[in-house]
Amino acid sequence: MRPGHDFIGVGVGAMVFDDDGRVFLARRGAAARNEAGLWEFPGGMVSFGETLAAAVVREFDEEYGMAVEVGALLGVSDHILPDEGQHWVSPSFAARWIGGTPAIREPGKCTAIGWFRVGALPEQLTQASRDTLTAYRKKGPA
Repeated sequence: MRPGHDFIGVGVGAMVFDDDGRVFLARRGAAARNEAGLWEFPGGMVSFGETLAAAVVREFDEEYGMAVEVGALLGVSDHILPDEGQHWVSPSFAARWIGGTPAIREPGKCTAIGWFRVGALPEQLTQASRDTLTAYRKKGPA
């Protein structure tokens, strides 16, 4: 049984900001679970018994070597991808980068990373990231 395919999966993400107000993005690689080639506010699947915030912290450490501090919940996306046969529920948070030098640690799942101004993001964002951006713009900086 596979989360997101055989039953609804839970995947968490975060808009992580640096001290200059830029947000961290990653471009999904060919080995990503879905939406390969698109940019995202990173995150990952929540493990059984793990809190949402702990999953954000773990994923940023595992995938990018970054330490982050999780803040407010921005929103929850109904991340339904009929063409890929997937269904996820995706809470997204505002977070702050507090340490570590960002690096791609899973090159099959990620092809590029970078810091961007909110007003100058790449156009090709994942569905959950578009939903997160909409929620962020409604709420304002956390």
